[in-house]
Amino acid sequence: MGIIYRNGVARMVVFRGSHTAERIKEHGWVVANFIYDPLVYVKTAFEDLPPEDFIDEQVGEIAVQRLSGAEAWAAYQAEIDQETNEALIVSLSLMKEKICSLALHPVNRGFNSIIDATVHATRFQQSRDPHLHDLIRHHASLVRRCGGARELEALELLSTYLDFGDEE
Repeated sequence: MGIIYRNGVARMVVFRGSHTAERIKEHGWVVANFIYDPLVYVKTAFEDLPPEDFIDEQVGEIAVQRLSGAEAWAAYQAEIDQETNEALIVSLSLMKEKICSLALHPVNRGFNSIIDATVHATRFQQSRDPHLHDLIRHHASLVRRCGGARELEALELLSTYLDFGDEE
């Protein structure tokens, strides 16, 4: 999930059927986890993490769940502004934020490309659009050239979700 911040307003577009959309509709909150692990990005795009990967945090009267390995997190009140057949458009109001560790990460084209490839892959699974396939291949080549061991592992995992075989 990504937060869009424009003109002083934080928003999200959340796809129907996701656990995030269900939580927003049922409870009216969402947590953004800040992580630097490409494997977690890939895994969470296609499957649920086990309960032991989360911890509870108290935010006022609300107990929210965040990733235990998050470097930082932010809990938001989430109000649905618009619903379409595919998505919810949600306005966010910050309730609490916390920095858990101060780790500096250099710009890494391999890491950034695994994120981009994962976003394209989630859309590709729905549409099978050949252009998205080409974008995934482009980002995969950047991961191979610029990524470290963890990015390469994430790329391998991503290819298993997409069933591209040995192509990627």
